[in-house]
Amino acid sequence: MNLSKTDVIADILWNIICQHHKFVELGDFVVMPNHIHGILILNKPDGGYKNGNNNGGNDGIGDGLETGHALSLRHQQQPSTQPQTIGHKRFQNIGKNTVSSIIGSYKSAVTKHANRLGFPNGWQTRFYDHIIRNDAEYQRISNYINDNPANWKEDKFYTD
Repeated sequence: MNLSKTDVIADILWNIICQHHKFVELGDFVVMPNHIHGILILNKPDGGYKNGNNNGGNDGIGDGLETGHALSLRHQQQPSTQPQTIGHKRFQNIGKNTVSSIIGSYKSAVTKHANRLGFPNGWQTRFYDHIIRNDAEYQRISNYINDNPANWKEDKFYTD
């Protein structure tokens, strides 16, 4: 891949994520012309994470690990005297070291530096995430990330 100036910023800032977020290691990563792929390894010593909905419970995935999306599919309803609408739940403080907070910080930093230098940039508002549950799945995803540049010309978003 020939990286643009903004892509170089994205690459550099990805590689320092673990300096800003405790218990995060980086797996494979690639900057593509219009997107990125990367693996974040959340490695808290006690094995538990407070999930993205701030309920702290174990929802059956990785000792309470959750992606931290504002509208997680694994949301556990909090007891409340008033029914909460989706709008009320959407913007709760998701805490530090959730995938959402890490990616949000990363995207914000790339945008800030690109804007400061006058480089064109833009992110989609959301991102796709997936919890990797075993070694075989990790290897499949790792291979996909590493093979992505070679397969770029077959990508549905490829343009000359």
